[in-house]
Amino acid sequence: MDYLEIEGGSPLCGEVRIQGSKNAVLPILSAALLYPGVTVLENCPGISDVASMLEILKGYGCTTLREGNKLIIDAGNLHSGRAPEDYAGVMRSSIMLLGSLLGRLGEAFLPYPGGCVIGKRPIDLHLKALREMGAQLQEEPEGIRAVCAHPKGARIRLPFPSVGATENVILLAVRAEGTTVLENAAREPEITELCRFLCSMGARIRGAGTGTVMVTGVQRLHETEFTIMPDRIVAGTYMLLTAAAGGKVILRDVPLWQLASVRKTLAGMGVRLEGKDLKETKKGEGKLDEKASDVLLFSPGRIRGGLQISTAPYPGFPTDLQSPLMAALCTAEGESVVEERIFEARFKTAEELIRMGADICIQGSRACIRGTGRLHGERVEARELRGGAALCIAAAAAEGKTTIHQYHYIARGYENIIRDLKALGVVVNYG
Repeated sequence: MDYLEIEGGSPLCGEVRIQGSKNAVLPILSAALLYPGVTVLENCPGISDVASMLEILKGYGCTTLREGNKLIIDAGNLHSGRAPEDYAGVMRSSIMLLGSLLGRLGEAFLPYPGGCVIGKRPIDLHLKALREMGAQLQEEPEGIRAVCAHPKGARIRLPFPSVGATENVILLAVRAEGTTVLENAAREPEITELCRFLCSMGARIRGAGTGTVMVTGVQRLHETEFTIMPDRIVAGTYMLLTAAAGGKVILRDVPLWQLASVRKTLAGMGVRLEGKDLKETKKGEGKLDEKASDVLLFSPGRIRGGLQISTAPYPGFPTDLQSPLMAALCTAEGESVVEERIFEARFKTAEELIRMGADICIQGSRACIRGTGRLHGERVEARELRGGAALCIAAAAAEGKTTIHQYHYIARGYENIIRDLKALGVVVNYG
């Protein structure tokens, strides 16, 4: 079986520690291939996407060992074989292996990447950028064949600040001859984390976290031990869960400096955040130290709506939190509008929320949400990762029992959402 049963309708009370970042660890696992030896990662989340990526790495000759939240990867025997299609074909992040395999071996074959059904997410930006660095890429029926014996530094400008394309360019540029200047680069914290990891191995990178990243290639890297940062999307999910269900929650190891847009949105909903690192910013504004913090959240019961939120590349409101935000706004007072500017098919969860009594009208890239107060329990289906988390939020806020099918989508990014929901007082069972 593959479903959750959640009994909702009660305010939350408890505390949860935020796991390591999914969106940071996956490209870092790819980057570990660049060093022909052992890499140690601490705070590695126990999620199914990591498990799938490790199976892919094994397909290329790596050995891996997990000891709790510590992960040890040995890429000494890396070869240019084929990734297991059962894993690469369902993971969008597998595309990140192109840059690292070309940087280490000069050749690669990769099945076409898969992932959640939230939009087209084309890989043409990746391929075009890698070609500018000397890669020869051939799209075959079963996947992408690539050769790049001598990668060269180049000046590349992305037409859109794609996170994945930015990461792929950086991964190849680390071992390229000369300097690569990447303009209109993505600024997401996961880019900075990847660069921080690579620099801990001896890479030379400037401008991480800005729109222009400069990478000077090096001949060799060295072993490293690295701690993965907390997951800002998981933290944001649990913040919005608190907003929807109400109550008093402590979140530990929250990357507050990465969540300015979310904190501002929560303030507009009437949710109060308290913590020693929040003294200077009542409305989610201002600069915070780049360290994980403990946060106390108070949600008064029924939150305020009347918001207009658009998703945008970082530091804008994250597209990964659009569905959880929609679920929370279904319980709010007033009408809100959420505009999706990143992925064209990320409103699929609205159909499931409507089953639970939500009043949502989709108009192109905009969702108009009229808060109805309480939702009611229903049988619903997760169709993708973040939409599944949104249904957990709706279920915790709803009256009665909700059954959420296809839990495996949720497990792709949440280490143990069942444990975390129980820690906050939610009655939940897995079937």
